Amino acid sequence: MKLVERYIFYRALKISGAALLVALAMAWTTQILARVNIVTDSGQTAGTFLELATLLLPTVIPVVMPFAIIIGISQTLSAMNQDSELAVIAAAGSSRGTILKPMLVLAALASALSFAVDNWVEPTARQRTRTLVASAHADLLSSVIQEGNFRKVQEGLFVQVAERLPNGRMGGIFVADSRKKDLDLYYYAKQGEVQQRGDQQFLFMIDGEVHRKTPGGDVSVVRFASYAFDLSEFAPTGKTVQIWPKDRTLGYLFNPDPNDAYLQWSPPFFYAELHRRLSEWSYSLVFALLALAAAGDARSHRQARIHPMVTAISIALLVRWEGYFVANKAETVTAFVPLIYAVPILNAAFACYLIAASKTLELPASWSDQLAHFFAALRMRARALRWPGTRHSLERGSG
Repeated sequence: MKLVERYIFYRALKISGAALLVALAMAWTTQILARVNIVTDSGQTAGTFLELATLLLPTVIPVVMPFAIIIGISQTLSAMNQDSELAVIAAAGSSRGTILKPMLVLAALASALSFAVDNWVEPTARQRTRTLVASAHADLLSSVIQEGNFRKVQEGLFVQVAERLPNGRMGGIFVADSRKKDLDLYYYAKQGEVQQRGDQQFLFMIDGEVHRKTPGGDVSVVRFASYAFDLSEFAPTGKTVQIWPKDRTLGYLFNPDPNDAYLQWSPPFFYAELHRRLSEWSYSLVFALLALAAAGDARSHRQARIHPMVTAISIALLVRWEGYFVANKAETVTAFVPLIYAVPILNAAFACYLIAASKTLELPASWSDQLAHFFAALRMRARALRWPGTRHSLERGSG
């Protein structure tokens, strides 16, 4: 690349990288908060939590990568336009390829990274994540029964142990079981222990009583010398890991096991994932073309109703929704499979047409005016909140 092309490339790369880090942090935090109960409820270590958090990163990268690219390109070109750099480059006799080439190289690198992560790194991370989750659930019985803690095992089932006794026994056991409709059972026992019998686990309670409460409010009390509470009713049957099509590598999707449960259950669901993998990487290129169509030409500040980045991201959100919609439909209706490829191809072709015809990608005038008024109102509101003394002057001026 020429010197000016390298300058444009590295400038867009820095902004795209910063946008990617911010988007990853936001999406990653959301995913972690949704899964933190898996670790806390099962008593896993901090190392397990950190490993689970790290494994979630590859699942987020392919989603946010295209948006980081469109932000980086549109912001770079808008800033260069405001500094008259685009006008200077055009006046110096440089072709449009001087602007297009570094941006398309950046988008191609992002697409290659997205393809690699989506088809090899993410499936491996997903399988490891499911293994950790299965292990956490399988270890639930040994962790929920903790001294002095009132723990929720599952919906409607709570266990509390007052103290740990020698030889693995427990003292002061309380179990509240309201899983069955219109029936509440409360178990009290002075002592007890967890025992393994084959593939089943039991909580043996000694010297206690059961309180049975019916919908009418009647309570019956039964005393017992010993009682075996079946823990296997709610515990997982083992550390079996359920692998979904999205957890498979690209090679497996091309040549799946004929006995694969999901392939036998719903072939369209299985193959929709394959076609999604083969098209997902292209959105970085499509978004780059949309950004170039929206902000790739030099123009005066008066020509734009709203910032080109707002226009580019608004169109990109619509395109991404189209992709998700047809991909979800393809899971049940095979006729939607060609549309998985049609969405990025047609939108890329539309953006290429605008670039070749030297036309600018803009929202409809009515939409642009509404967005411009909306942002203007937000700025006025923020200014009024920052300087309360200006609020009355703004109201008098509007009146």
